[in-house]
Amino acid sequence: MGDLKLNYTVDGGDLIQAGEASSKMKMTLKKLGLPPEVIRRASICMYEGEINMVIHADGGEVEVTVGMDTITIRLTDHGPGIPDVDRAMEEGFSTAGDVARDLGFGAGMGLPNMKRCSDDMQIDTQVGVGTTVTMQIHIN
Repeated sequence: MGDLKLNYTVDGGDLIQAGEASSKMKMTLKKLGLPPEVIRRASICMYEGEINMVIHADGGEVEVTVGMDTITIRLTDHGPGIPDVDRAMEEGFSTAGDVARDLGFGAGMGLPNMKRCSDDMQIDTQVGVGTTVTMQIHIN
C-alpha cells in the first residue's frame, strides 16, 4: 500500500478558524489506528505550525504524508521569512502582535514545541520570500 497524502490550505489572520487543519489531520490519524502517542506528537507539531502560519505568514499550505514508518508534515508559507532562526527557537521569544496575544497566542513556544515533538525538524527560510518547516514523526 502506498503513502497517504493529506493537503490543507491554511488561511492567514483568522485566529478563530486556526486549528481546523490539525483537527482534520488528527481525525484521519485516529481512523488509521495509529498509536495515541504518535497522534499526539503529530497533532502538536501540526497545530503549532498552523498557528504560526496564521499569525506570522498570512497562511500557507500543508502537506502531510503518512507512510508505513513515518509521518512527514511540511508547512509552506509565503510570509516574511524568519530573520533569525536561532532566536526564533528560543522558548518565550515571539513576534506575535497584540491581537494574537490578547487571544492567548504568541507565547513563543511554537517552534520549540514542534522541535520537541518531532523526531526531525528542518527550517528552510528566506526573508521576504517565506518559510518551509518539515517535520518527521516516527510511527514505530
